[in-house]
Amino acid sequence: MSSRLIVHAYFHMPAGAQPDLYQQLLALAEGLTPRVQAIPPDAAHLDITGALRYFDRDPEGIAALLRMRTLALHGVQTTCAIAPTRMLATMAAATTPPGGTTVIEAGNVQAWLRPRPVAALHGVGPATATKLRSYGLHTIGDLADAPLPALTRIFGAATGRSLHAHAHGHDLRTVQPQPIAKSMSTERDFDHDVLDPVEHRRALLAVAEELGGRLRDEQQIAGQLALTIRYADRSTSSRSRTLPEPTAHTRPLAGAAYELYDLLGLQRARVRTITLRAQDLRPAAEAAEQLSLDPTNDRALAVEAVTDRARARYGPGTIRPATLAGAGTRPAPGRTMLLPGRPDPKETTS
Repeated sequence: MSSRLIVHAYFHMPAGAQPDLYQQLLALAEGLTPRVQAIPPDAAHLDITGALRYFDRDPEGIAALLRMRTLALHGVQTTCAIAPTRMLATMAAATTPPGGTTVIEAGNVQAWLRPRPVAALHGVGPATATKLRSYGLHTIGDLADAPLPALTRIFGAATGRSLHAHAHGHDLRTVQPQPIAKSMSTERDFDHDVLDPVEHRRALLAVAEELGGRLRDEQQIAGQLALTIRYADRSTSSRSRTLPEPTAHTRPLAGAAYELYDLLGLQRARVRTITLRAQDLRPAAEAAEQLSLDPTNDRALAVEAVTDRARARYGPGTIRPATLAGAGTRPAPGRTMLLPGRPDPKETTS
């Protein structure tokens, strides 16, 4: 078990809080330790291993100092959980009363972890939890006792090993004090006014593919998506929504973009620019490792991984969905491969 001490701090942001309040709270946390990793929009991880000696306090004393400062200086109540790993600290914070502090010592990890339901384990989504229960694995202790070869046969090598390690309380992630962009956007400018909804939707797929690639390159995931349409008269329309699960994968990003486009209800609109913006960004390591029971989705993820490798080696546009062929997108110089795409059901050609 790691000898580090990690605090998961959850800030209870007041309604109508100033946009920079979160940054101020992070700066306050950095006054206790330089190793602070932002988890937008209202949490952070703090590695307080070195702060114990500096402030001559125990872990609970450091958490009390953080809670006192956030409340006294900003009027923000803070919930803290302290554990040897980021995963355990995050899980403990979810069960800590508002404004309280939970401390999990290294010697008590298994006693705390084993009785909890498998759905509470980091990286276990609803589908994975359902499948685990179907095999009689209802608690994290049940999962920890399951043979690793059995888990890899059921869930695959990577997911099986991850579940096995997490069930034993292992998490190798460290606190990374790196700045995280607040948003990321990509746009498609048309050379002329475009009225055809089919061309609009092709552009949406193109910007979603580019945005997803950039997110994966930066190892970030988006919690919200915003679509902005600029018309020939320079006026704009915008829609945004929170994604069901934070993601950087092209398929769910494109699906959400199509839904936002449909909400605009455009009828023969003269479109000049389509902009797709990813918001509420957070580290990709915070994404749940959701088990997919859809073979089509598995194939899409496999193709996406190949596309990412090709893009990294040969440049953007090396591999594109066949739906974008002839759509005016400009692939990188050199050889271009077209993969069979699954156009959105509403895409039709005349």
